[in-house]
Formats: sequence, structure tokens, C-alpha cells
Amino acid sequence: MGDGEIEREAAGLTGLRRYTWWTVPGMAACVLAFFVGEWVLDGDVPLWARAPAAAALVVEVWASVALLSRRLVLLPVTDARPGGPPVGLLTTAVGAGVVLAALPLALRNYGLWAVTPALVVAIVATYLQPRRRRLLIGVAVVLALLPGGVVSLAEGDGESAYAALFPAGLVAFTAWVTLGPLWAWDTARRLDEARRLEAELAVREERLRFAADLHDIQGHHLQVIALKSELAQRLVERDPARAAAEMKEIRQLSADALSDTRAVVRGYRRTTLDDEIGNATRVLAAAGIDARMTLDPDAVAADLADSARHLLGLVMREATTNVLRHSRAGRAEVDYRIADGHARLRVRNDGAEEHPAALDGTGLRGLAERLEAAGGELNWRHDGDRFVVEAELPTCASGAPRSPGSPEASGAPEPSASHDSPEAAHSPNPVDGAPR
Repeated sequence: MGDGEIEREAAGLTGLRRYTWWTVPGMAACVLAFFVGEWVLDGDVPLWARAPAAAALVVEVWASVALLSRRLVLLPVTDARPGGPPVGLLTTAVGAGVVLAALPLALRNYGLWAVTPALVVAIVATYLQPRRRRLLIGVAVVLALLPGGVVSLAEGDGESAYAALFPAGLVAFTAWVTLGPLWAWDTARRLDEARRLEAELAVREERLRFAADLHDIQGHHLQVIALKSELAQRLVERDPARAAAEMKEIRQLSADALSDTRAVVRGYRRTTLDDEIGNATRVLAAAGIDARMTLDPDAVAADLADSARHLLGLVMREATTNVLRHSRAGRAEVDYRIADGHARLRVRNDGAEEHPAALDGTGLRGLAERLEAAGGELNWRHDGDRFVVEAELPTCASGAPRSPGSPEASGAPEPSASHDSPEAAHSPNPVDGAPR
């Protein structure tokens, strides 16, 4: 870590998507506007050709950008998942392309007539399966040899080689520079999707592990409690003393089951601010949100109580969840620092909903009560289209847990008075000492 502020940019796929858009749709629009537009504005070109070419150029630019932009939104096309371009847009692009090819070819401009058809072929190819894509490009390269070559031979201008070969090479080159960035984009999206699936599987496995642990503990205790309850019921009239002993054991087993359950929940729910900030960076990046983390080195190195780090970690987790579920955020900012004897955490994001559903639940309100009990506070507010969550906890001992095993230290709920029996308070180790 440096001496100044630490800023971590996690842009996810946003930067690559922006680059791909400028590389593919942006390049297509620039090429058409520069080469064809220059020809349209040339005073030597007859007016009968310039007027329809100008109209066709506007239509072609619009259709090409729309088709390529839509292609960036769609899932990658594979052999197992075929796709297709919008028929209306494609028809419009082909029609305008025919006009922009026929007019320059009629005026024997052998270098310009193939620009628009080559772009249309590349656009259609981006929507096809790989095998059909290669077939389309190969056929287009071969067919591109004919129009210019035939016109040149008919005119006898001696440019038949250039008229035939240049359009064919232009078709191949245009397909290459169009499909290359899209291939990289598709690959990046597949990797990002695989990463998200891996994260979801990890969460599900952890939930299954927790469910299995809880089932093992409660299932064992409940089975023993049921058997002993049945035995005590049978002994009530025949042997009251033994029945009382069995009921006492049932009470002890109930206290052990409660302790074991709390131990499992405590281990499952435990979290820290450091872990949650790192997790938020990865999750927000995976969602395509630009995340800026500003961490005060003094705050990172501060000897903050475990309970305070746990509570701030819960705030970080809840704020990240709200960004993902209740906003259309494109940017999020996290600021954590120590000031005036307090640890301050602020999470701000744009794209906030006007009436976020998060405020209808108990997440932030429940955390606000817990921070208030620890001597801190939690506030949230709207700031235009931004939503801001601010948490503050004292760094002194007032925010420390009452004892190493207290509910405040573990994050587990406070036990009710009905379970605080003398037997439970003096029972053996609730995990290892429970009957098996």
C-alpha cells in the first residue's frame, strides 16, 4: 500500500464493451461517412448519382450501427445456439448497400463500389453460426471478383485485375476487422458468464453445507428428544422419579441443540469488512459496474474491534446487495476511513430507483439498530439519482464485544429468557459434548 489514498478501478466488461462498440459500429459508421461521403460530396460526380447516394448513405449508416449494436447485446452465437439478425434492419441495410454499390460501379469507381457490400456481408456474418459464417465470407469473396472485372472488361479500360481483386480483398479484410473484435467480446462474455456461474455454484455449495450441518445437528437432537419424551410419557405413572430424570435430560438436550445451532449459525454468518470490500469489488465488476474503492491506509491498519469490523462488513454486504438489486448503477464508490475516533464507511452509487425496494425491508433498518446498540449510527439518503449509505462506529472499546462468545461478537441473535436455564449456562461443550 502507498502512503496516499488507494483507489481500485474495477470496470468489468464495461471498458471492453465500450472499446468494442467504437471499434465495430463506430468504425463502420466512420468508414461509410469518410469514403462514401467524400464521393457523394465530390463535384465531379453527376447529380443524378449524388442525390440517391446521399440518401442511401444515411440509411446505411443508421442500419449498420443498429445491427452491430444489437449484436453486442445478444449472447454469443455458437453451433448450439444459432442466431439471426433482425429481418427489417437487414433488408434496409441490403437495399441501401445495393444503391451504394451500383452507383459507383456505374461510374467505374472500382475501389469504392465494394465498400458497402463488404460491410453488409460482415454484419450478416456476425449473426451466423461459425460454419455458415465461413461459407458466406468465402462465397462473397469469390462473387466480389465478378462485378468490377466484368465492367472493366466491357469498358476495355485495362483495369480488370484491379477491378476484380481489390473488391475481393476488401470483403475479406472487412470481415476480418469486424469479426475479430466481436470474437474477443464474445470470449470475454463467456468467461464472465462462467465466472458468475462459478460464484453461484460456490454460494449454493456453501448453502448446502450449512443446511447439511444444521440437519445433522438438529436431526440428531430432535430424534433423541422425541425418543426420551416418549419414554418419559410412559414412565410418568409407573416411575415418576425416572420420568422426571428423563424430562431433565430432555431439557438439557434442548439447551444443547440450541447451543449447537447457534454455533453453526455463528460460523456461517461471520463476516469482516476487509472480506466484504474485496468481495464487493469482484461482484460489482462482474455486474459491469465501475467500482472505485478509496481506503484510508490508517483505517486499514487500525486495530478495530472484531465486532465493529463484523458490523461494518454487514453494512458493506447489504449496500452491495442494494446496488445490484435495486438500481441500474453504472458507477459505485466506496470510501472507508478513520476520523475523530470513528470508523466511517460510505457507499454511494448512481442509477438509484426513486423508491428503492430495499427501504421496504428490514436490511438497513435492522443494521441501523445494531449499529446504534454498538454506539454508532447508520444513515441512508437519496442525492439526486444517487443513493448513499453511511455507517459510523467508534474505534474505542465501546464498540467491542461484551465477551468473546457473546451474541454481539458473533452476529447471532440474542437468546430469549426462556432458554437461559442454569443447565444451559453450565452445560458442557455444546458441540463436542452433545449426545451422539
